[in-house]
Amino acid sequence: MQCSWKAVILLALASIAIQYTAIRTLTSKPFQLCPLPSPQNCGLGGQETEPPFERGAAGGGGCDDYPYFSINATRKTHILVLATTRSGSSFVGQLLNQHQEVFYLFEPLYHVQTTLIPRLSHSRNAADRRVMLGASRDLLRSLYGCDLYFLESYIKPTPTNHTTDKLFRRGASRALCQQPVCDAFGPADVNVEEGDCVKKCASLNMTLATEACREKRHVAIKIVRVPEIGDLRALVEDPRLNIKVIQLVRDPRGILSSRIETFRDTYRLWRIWRATGRRPYNLDLSQLTVVCEDFLSSVSTGLSHPYWLKGKYMLVRYEDLAKNPLLKTKEMYDYLGLPMDKNVEDWIHANTRGSNEPSAKHKFGTVRDSAANAESWRLKLSYDMVEYTQTVCQKVLHQLGYKAVKSVEELKNMSLSLVQDKTFVAFL
Repeated sequence: MQCSWKAVILLALASIAIQYTAIRTLTSKPFQLCPLPSPQNCGLGGQETEPPFERGAAGGGGCDDYPYFSINATRKTHILVLATTRSGSSFVGQLLNQHQEVFYLFEPLYHVQTTLIPRLSHSRNAADRRVMLGASRDLLRSLYGCDLYFLESYIKPTPTNHTTDKLFRRGASRALCQQPVCDAFGPADVNVEEGDCVKKCASLNMTLATEACREKRHVAIKIVRVPEIGDLRALVEDPRLNIKVIQLVRDPRGILSSRIETFRDTYRLWRIWRATGRRPYNLDLSQLTVVCEDFLSSVSTGLSHPYWLKGKYMLVRYEDLAKNPLLKTKEMYDYLGLPMDKNVEDWIHANTRGSNEPSAKHKFGTVRDSAANAESWRLKLSYDMVEYTQTVCQKVLHQLGYKAVKSVEELKNMSLSLVQDKTFVAFL
């Protein structure tokens, strides 16, 4: 009987020793998740065929042997600007694009949408939405890893020898208009116009673009084709990424006004309503209601501070940014944990100051006019359109601090702002 008890004790001690050795072995190196191989990935690292589960002691040095896809090797910050069309997202994108250590891409999901769901800007079909979101998350994950080859699957016509002139708004990215990607401009050419980049730079070489991405310490991507923050949870929680989300919002009344002016064919019936005072019977009201529904859902999620967004979410109102661009930009960079370099500050001064010269290229108006422009919709929309918008968007207007008007006189009185003083702090 004594012998059997001794045997049990010895076995228990041996088991503990084995477990301890295993734990020490597993924790002797930081745990890493190697990415799944893909045809595009293989193009970066040679003829790689080894499956991820064989990477380890028997197969070499793990993820370190695959430098293009090592997990957080340099701990890049992966910045995601989540917005909707005509909400001021291009301005926010440029505030990030001007930073010397940021590689910026302008709406790469455009290619996913036009390939998978052509002719539909915001499909509400559940199946279409699942397909679009799944493909979008996969593409974003690859782009944050600087695998730009993955994007080629969605560019039409398909790039030849990793070269294309069809990347959407290529000229909006400084990194794609500079060496080594483009030789037309040198280091002294700080503010290259988008049109000049497209004209003077040759077709985009995706291999050189990948190299440019890897040389930068951070990657920023602007998207307007993902409805809400909850759709990105899998991406935010991915341990291979270091996601920081900036959700940009704007008064839905201002978004509607801007879309009516910009997308004239799509919003033709809205213009008829504005001109005649009569709402067309076949007006697609979802062009407005969807914006408010998505805003409400996304903002409610973000402001409820779920654990998976801790340190990864900041809400920014376009109107606050327009009113005080330098201060709000500093707040954004503080949240991102990045220094706001001189390039960013110079760009803000150059692009938000007014000029009486008609030839001056000030895309975003003056500081004062930027604030006024944020509420200029009040002079463009009819009162009945505003009243309808306030009815269907009541909850999100209240949540974001936008005041409703109760008369034509109140609507047109520009001396009174409809933007409440409301502070939204980053969820840290």
